[in-house]
Amino acid sequence: MHVRRVVTKHGSQGAAGFAEDGAVPRTDIFRTVPGLVSRMVWSTSASTTVPFDGTDPTPLVTSFVPKPGETRFLVLTFPPDSVFMSPDFDGPAAMAENLAVSPGLAERFEPDGKHQTPTVDYGIVLDGEIWMELDDGNEARLGQFDTFVQNATRHAWRNKSDRPATIAVVLVGARTADTTD
Repeated sequence: MHVRRVVTKHGSQGAAGFAEDGAVPRTDIFRTVPGLVSRMVWSTSASTTVPFDGTDPTPLVTSFVPKPGETRFLVLTFPPDSVFMSPDFDGPAAMAENLAVSPGLAERFEPDGKHQTPTVDYGIVLDGEIWMELDDGNEARLGQFDTFVQNATRHAWRNKSDRPATIAVVLVGARTADTTD
């Protein structure tokens, strides 16, 4: 799936214009997990201001998990779960690649794929179907155009189908009980 990114700007007289129009520059197609694609479309910091100054913030991101007041906009494609069950699947190599591709997030993954971030995540399924699995076997099937709000809960994404599933999600860094100023 090709994802196009269009970024706007203000011209010298304040008129709206286009700053960028093209592919998402921070796109990672995993070598160790066939069909897994991570795309960081955009990010904001707690000090982001407008108008846009022309500097693409995504290459500067050092953690996929935003701090309070920051955001990350991701488009993720998940292969079917059968890819992870293949006798050829190399879990340690996949984890090493994930650590390189998704710093700050990959470290939070448990062996079963569950993870938890201090974020409120707004998302929509763009294509396919995916299951959000929570604690105690709670799960929900999400199909194309279904939306979700994930409130810093421990979860995993499961693709029980035989084709890829793609979601778009905005992670909003949130304060937690142990967040300090």
